Amino acid sequence: QVYLLESGGGAVQDGGSLRLSCKASGKTFTIDTMGWYRQATGKQRELVATIARRGNGNYASSVKGRFTVTRDNAENTVYLQMNSLKPEDTANYICTAATPGYYPANWWGQGTQVTVSS
Repeated sequence: QVYLLESGGGAVQDGGSLRLSCKASGKTFTIDTMGWYRQATGKQRELVATIARRGNGNYASSVKGRFTVTRDNAENTVYLQMNSLKPEDTANYICTAATPGYYPANWWGQGTQVTVSS
């Protein structure tokens, strides 16, 4: 079992920045890919960004160039730097972790709320 704890959400104005963090605990040696999904009220959950243990980030087109996903394997932590935030980025951001080849994820966090006001 893997446990995921997110932090860093909050409220910002249009054009602002936030940095989300997610620390994994438990059987972290089983994790390959970590990442972030988001779900806005009344909408389906969607991929934001993922990053493999040894790899580059993979991004949704809607956030490419504005968001950056990184990870610290020694600390079992994944980060999401969000710049140039827009009101349409408002959502609950959920951390994920997956074993090799598993999609979308074996484990999901509770999420952290991001609210962007215009």
